[in-house]
Amino acid sequence: MSRIARALISVTDKKDVAVFAAGLAQLGVELISTGGTARALRDAGLTVVDISELTGFPEIMDGRVKTLHPKVHGGLLFRRGVPSHEAQAREHGIQPIDLVVVNLYSFEQTIAKLDIIVEEAIEQIDIGGPSMLRSAAKNWESVTVVSDPADYSVVLQEMKNNNGATTRDTRLRLAAKVFALTSRYDAAICGYLESIGEEGPPPTFTLHGVLEQPLRYGENPHQKDAALYVLPGFTEPCAARGRQISGKEIGYNNLLDMNTAFEIVKEFPRPAASVVKHNNPCGAALADDVLEAYRLAYAGDPLSAFGGVLGLNRPLDERIAGEIMDVKGFKLDAIVAPSVSESVLALLTSRKKWGASVIVVETGPVEHLHENRRVEQRATEWRDARTIPGGVLVQSRDLLTAEEEFANLKTATERQPSDEELSALRFAWIICKHVKSNAIVLGRKTAIVGVGAGQMSRVDSVEIAIRKAGERAKGAVLASDAFFPFPDGPEAAAKAGVTAIIQPGGSVKDDEVIAVCDKHNIAMVMTGIRHFRH
Repeated sequence: MSRIARALISVTDKKDVAVFAAGLAQLGVELISTGGTARALRDAGLTVVDISELTGFPEIMDGRVKTLHPKVHGGLLFRRGVPSHEAQAREHGIQPIDLVVVNLYSFEQTIAKLDIIVEEAIEQIDIGGPSMLRSAAKNWESVTVVSDPADYSVVLQEMKNNNGATTRDTRLRLAAKVFALTSRYDAAICGYLESIGEEGPPPTFTLHGVLEQPLRYGENPHQKDAALYVLPGFTEPCAARGRQISGKEIGYNNLLDMNTAFEIVKEFPRPAASVVKHNNPCGAALADDVLEAYRLAYAGDPLSAFGGVLGLNRPLDERIAGEIMDVKGFKLDAIVAPSVSESVLALLTSRKKWGASVIVVETGPVEHLHENRRVEQRATEWRDARTIPGGVLVQSRDLLTAEEEFANLKTATERQPSDEELSALRFAWIICKHVKSNAIVLGRKTAIVGVGAGQMSRVDSVEIAIRKAGERAKGAVLASDAFFPFPDGPEAAAKAGVTAIIQPGGSVKDDEVIAVCDKHNIAMVMTGIRHFRH
């Protein structure tokens, strides 16, 4: 280990940098800096050498060119202990730079803005920063590189413990961190530039996640190596970016179910609740009050709700917590909601055994999503991705506004749906897109009473939904995520007392399906939109 004698500091995020630099100065480290960082360090009373003094060349072109110079990169890259490298450094007056402290322009945050223009985004592409980071990281045997303010105290303490030097293990860890950062940074730039170019799938797709937390295990206990990685720059409230405030160690399946439960309630501006089991909703409802929405969602299928996941688009309050606990023998695996107060959390965890284990996750408020959700989705261009052996399947998210969902809605039958039926059909249709295909949803008003999910035959899904609904099927409406290939599905629905159906249409047997509905006085509307979820 060799002592750090000279440090180059150039940061966008100036949090704690003056404190770190002061600690370096106390250890006798010479500080070199650029632009705004140099001013901040001087304002803190530190002695700083400007980068132009080191290079003998001024910062030019509005700061676009300031560190791209042989005296910077030579000082980082020359191999200590290699005679030819050291001789060339002396010949050209290149001084070693032993520590680099750099974080990058906030490109991801910039392009997340809804009103961003291309010119503004381009100016946030950092060139000198990644170049210095990569040079320092390549020569990690001799150079310490810090790209994250979280490492300031670690590096400073190590230097104090080792006579001004860092250990090899730390330098290697920090170098790996740099290449992860620059890889993500380049991927964000590439994705943005490709998104503003030609329409259609981009020629490359990079998904860069940052480890958020290890998970208890994967889908099954023998799948040990499981973890949650979050996507930097994604600001929409979601289960993945939520904050766990109580409960057991979170699992892979918990997150899948919490995601579905929360994405359902995010669909609606009104208070909404959903109960999800095995990644399908067994109950969902809207109401003027979130407590009533919870009651209706739970009533959708109380048997299946046991051990399920509850999603809310309003804060979890004491009334709901009390009702959950009042049902003898009932338990939930997880609850995801915008917020949960300390008093509500205390109430939940007061229940023996179950109370301490239930996972509770806060996401932050969601009401703002309905102000401009579609614009936000288009601006960020987030995509769904799923790996298969040897490949990655990528698609745009299934996000449509209510206006887009029902823009081409048409009645195919002789009878038009009543206003009440139409409202119930629209609600059931939105829920249907969150059910595994083949998906059938039975609803009454703004509550789900029966769900048939994931069957190979659509009529089987219809019959399962009817069985789940029981007597509630009479007078209910039905939503189907895709067309009926045969009239047997509507026939089964008619026998159960269903009064109205919503489906995409487009089957070669549409005429037969319509005829069955007309025969039984069922109103049927077609959306022209399919919502498969595999």
